[in-house]
Amino acid sequence: MTMAEVMATGARLRVDPIACDGRGLCAEVVPELIWLDDWGFPIIADGIVPARLRPAAAEAVRICPKLALRLEPAPQPPRRILADDRPARS
Repeated sequence: MTMAEVMATGARLRVDPIACDGRGLCAEVVPELIWLDDWGFPIIADGIVPARLRPAAAEAVRICPKLALRLEPAPQPPRRILADDRPARS
């Protein structure tokens, strides 16, 4: 999935705690979703990034010097299978 598709359909912001070195740039760009712990490492709000904050979240991903942030596609709700959708039995 491309970044444009993620931005259009919804996304979750994730951090790789091993790669992150706690510079805190991400929290400056999108403080509504990211705050810092006592050592400067990001704590990211759980859930889907609201549409109005997706551009800022994408900017935080872009400027991360350690490439520790990423936007992942939001999980889609399970699709209900109706009786008519089931394959016919032979």
